[in-house]
Amino acid sequence: MPLVSLGRTLLVLGAVLAAIGGLLLLAERFPGLRIGRLPGDLAFERDGLRVYLPLATSLLASLVLSLLLWLLGRKG
Repeated sequence: MPLVSLGRTLLVLGAVLAAIGGLLLLAERFPGLRIGRLPGDLAFERDGLRVYLPLATSLLASLVLSLLLWLLGRKG
């Protein structure tokens, strides 16, 4: 039965990735939903050097992924 469990896990991960991809495609149409340009993200530009630190985006992604993994890991 381990192959059945692996198959289900791969299907769930595939569905999650497809949903995330769909959301990213939709985010392009709505300027207010653009990921990667949140208020807590830092960007510096000087003399042809551009530094971008996506702090708020990283925190949001971590929170969403932690919640998703917690929900998937719950039993019952």
